Amino acid sequence: MSAPVFSNHGCRLNAYETEAMKDLASRAGLRDAVVVNTCAVTAEAVRKARKDIRRLARENPGAPVIVTGCAAQTQAETFAAMPEVTRVIGNSEKMQPATWEALVPDLIGRTERVQVDDIMSVTETAGHLIDGFGTRARAYVQVQNGCDHRCTFCIIPYGRGNSRSVPAGVVVDQVNRLVARGYNEVVLTGVDLTSWGADLPGGPRLGDLVARILKLTDVPRLRISSIDSIEVDDALMRCIADERRLMPHLHLSLQHGSDLILKRMKRRHLRDDAIRFCETARRLRPDMTFGADIIAGFPTETEDHFIDSLRLVEDCDLTWLHVFPYSPRNGTPAARMPAVDGRAIKERAARLRAAGDRAIAAHLSAQTDRTHHVLMESPRMGRTAQFAEVHFATDRPVGQVVETRITGHTDTHLTAA
Repeated sequence: MSAPVFSNHGCRLNAYETEAMKDLASRAGLRDAVVVNTCAVTAEAVRKARKDIRRLARENPGAPVIVTGCAAQTQAETFAAMPEVTRVIGNSEKMQPATWEALVPDLIGRTERVQVDDIMSVTETAGHLIDGFGTRARAYVQVQNGCDHRCTFCIIPYGRGNSRSVPAGVVVDQVNRLVARGYNEVVLTGVDLTSWGADLPGGPRLGDLVARILKLTDVPRLRISSIDSIEVDDALMRCIADERRLMPHLHLSLQHGSDLILKRMKRRHLRDDAIRFCETARRLRPDMTFGADIIAGFPTETEDHFIDSLRLVEDCDLTWLHVFPYSPRNGTPAARMPAVDGRAIKERAARLRAAGDRAIAAHLSAQTDRTHHVLMESPRMGRTAQFAEVHFATDRPVGQVVETRITGHTDTHLTAA
């Protein structure tokens, strides 16, 4: 009998949870199964998950197929109707040891095909202790799950539930555990990171958590994944200014550059708020780089609205863009708004991606002859503190931070001797 085959879709949090599920399945003794952890952020993500399920079922004939994740949470019956699928498990259930312990005998009789409860009733997020994933270089720690906001385009709160925080002490313990195992970089991850702490006693903020981690652990490099800039607190800004171990790279949930579209998205910031945040953060930390999520073709978006997003790349000096062509999600208010022509959406997304490519090229060009501390992800590839790839001509120790002078660049990465 062989170990289960796991397939992950979507965000870093999903990837983290896939690693946790591997451990839960191993402890339960689950064998010869396929587990697909789905994403629901776009209709295309759901389509890819269904395609992956069919492929894995063909490649693993006779193996039970277990589907979980955000798409399984929000569209349980859709996946249950697929002939390849044996079991559909919700986002809360997938993190419970009892779920995996029950799977081994249950799969024999194919009972309880759908196990998806009301995600909105979940009030806690456990800090799952895993040793990291992907490479020996970087580990991820889930500190938060869910979202209390209801952006008009987003289905994720219905897949993840309301915001829940992992207590600071649990997070600090896990970071210490990972550092003891040799990790030189830890990334804090969650669905809505800047809401961390609102449900904990005393209402601490994300900046308090970051400061506590840096004070109580020896982690060499601490990185924050995607944040909502309008919710950044003063303590986090102080950490940005003063803490060299906090990496100068922030990925921002901006979504658009037009105030009218931002209001229709039910975002909590305006264009000038985003620009002001980037200017302040870069003044505090001159080597700061920004990534951002931007949606192209949101309902009612005109060419002028789109140009506002295009200009935002320069106005905020963004470097790493995640461009999403708008995709209607059933059950969201935006799905009922007047749609933009599909060809226009595709064309605008391409223009945004081209602007992102130009921004990356400008950033890489400016690094030549500069010295960077690079975290090695493979023998000949690592990343700077600003998350730029560096390719080396000779091998370096994986997982170590090496100081190097940048000798050149391509359109996509830096080069070093």
